[in-house]
Order: sequence, then structure tokens, then C-alpha cells
Amino acid sequence: MSESAQENAQRQAEILMQALPHMLHYDDAIVVVKYGGHAMGDESVARSFARDMVLLEQSGVNPVVVHGGGPQIGAMLKKLGIKSEFSAGLRITDRATVEIVEMVLAGSINKQIVGFINAEGGRAIGLSGKDGNMVTARKFVHTVESPFTGEQEEVDLGFVGEPAKVDTTVLDQVLGRELIPVLAPIAQGSAGETYNVNADTFAGAIAGALGAKRLIFLTDVPGVLDGEGRLIHELRMDEIRTLIADGTITGGMIPKVETCIYALEQGVEGVVILDGKLPHAVLIELLTDHGAGTLITR
Repeated sequence: MSESAQENAQRQAEILMQALPHMLHYDDAIVVVKYGGHAMGDESVARSFARDMVLLEQSGVNPVVVHGGGPQIGAMLKKLGIKSEFSAGLRITDRATVEIVEMVLAGSINKQIVGFINAEGGRAIGLSGKDGNMVTARKFVHTVESPFTGEQEEVDLGFVGEPAKVDTTVLDQVLGRELIPVLAPIAQGSAGETYNVNADTFAGAIAGALGAKRLIFLTDVPGVLDGEGRLIHELRMDEIRTLIADGTITGGMIPKVETCIYALEQGVEGVVILDGKLPHAVLIELLTDHGAGTLITR
């Protein structure tokens, strides 16, 4: 065993020593984990994440993994000579692009995560929103302010969708049976078309429909930061709105916390934003007293 692997195992053992009281709190609970960011690109971190998911399942928790894959999609499109266009940070997805998106998300990325979990002794099953009509999507309507008139204008993003309906039948059959579902954020429209859905939004819809105890966003930042750049450990929904209004929460964090609010309104007990590069971040958040990121509750 390498030195880093030994340190990893030792840290995991230390977490488990603190975990017993918390395991009872999460016994048979559903925890949805949105897995993305740079953590997905580091194999050692990915394998550590897989090990943690197996440990959660073996501890009586029901983890559901939802993954993204923006950088991998971009790399494949570049390799195939397909130019990516964006509007306000959102990928414009034509018919050719959505085929590649589905191939990467529901194919290579999904099966890699499944393979890592299985290699660590788990039993993962790879699915997308299409399976069993799990997530039915509608076209996402994106508006931007015109630089000429200052009025709101719609931008056609192509096959970019948002969840319209979630059917948990398939997940209800999987959870509680020693299986870990790994979900790709691809969904089908009412006319059979394929939509690429933002992974955060997809995870929020899944967590809400399942009534998850926790929805955890693994990101590239420690959590929500205050005006001085310090981590805010706990927030309520009304405080989130205040921080957006006064400019403390800005940029890409705004849609993330808005998804947190949506999930809470759908019935999720608590949502956590934390740094996916932190070793055992999910275990530390769920199974220790001090947690690891920002917990948002109603």
C-alpha cells in the first residue's frame, strides 16, 4: 500500500471512530450526492469517493450518485471537431452535440464511476433519467438581457432541458437492496427527444422526489463564503435570499443555492455544499460533529 493510500485508510478509520452516533441518525436514510468538479478528473480522488459511497451503503445509508461531466464533454467534442458555443455559461446543444453529450454522460463517465464503486466492493448500477421514464424534461427557456435594448430576450439553447416530472419507480426498486444507483443527467422529452439537463438541477429534482434526508453538492469550493471569504457553516433559506440580494453570493454560486432552495421546498431535509477535493468530504459531513461545508435548511 502506498503512503497516500495508507494515509487515506487511516483518515477513514478515524472518521469511522466518530461515526457510530451519526450512523443511527442516517440509518436507512436517502442521501443524494451530486458528484462533479475537478474531483472527477483525479483518479485517486474518484476511487476514494467510490470507497466512501460503499462505506455509506454498508453503514445503512442509501446513497444516490448524480454526476456531471462538462469538461469530459468539452474534450470529446473538441476531439471530434465539433465546436462548442455557450450563452451565459450554458452550452448550446444542437442535435449532433446532444448525441455526444449522451454518449459521454450515460456512457463512459457513468460506467467509470460504476466500475470504481464495484471495484471497492459495492454494487453500483448505472442509469440515466431516460430509464423507466425516471425524469421527463421540458425545453429550458433561457433569457438574457439585450445589450442594445436592455430587454429580456430568449436564447435557443437547443436540446437543453429542465426536469418537468420525476418518477421514482425504478429508484424505489433499487434502493434498500444493497445497490448504489449512479445517475447521468440525461432525460427524455414528451415527444421522445433527448435533453441534456444541468446536473445540479437534476440532482435537486431527484432528491426532492425521493424526500432525501440530505442532498450534497461536491464542488470546487469549500461552501458558501461570507463577505470576508470565510466559510459559512449553516444557513437558512431566508438568509440565502438576503445574501444574494446584498451581493455576498454571486456568480455561479447563485444557481447552485437556488437549486438548494428548490430541493428544500420539495421536501429535502437539508442541502450541503462542500469541497469535493477534500478527502472523505461526504463522510466528514455526515458522520462527524463538525461537518465539512455549508448546511442549508428551511
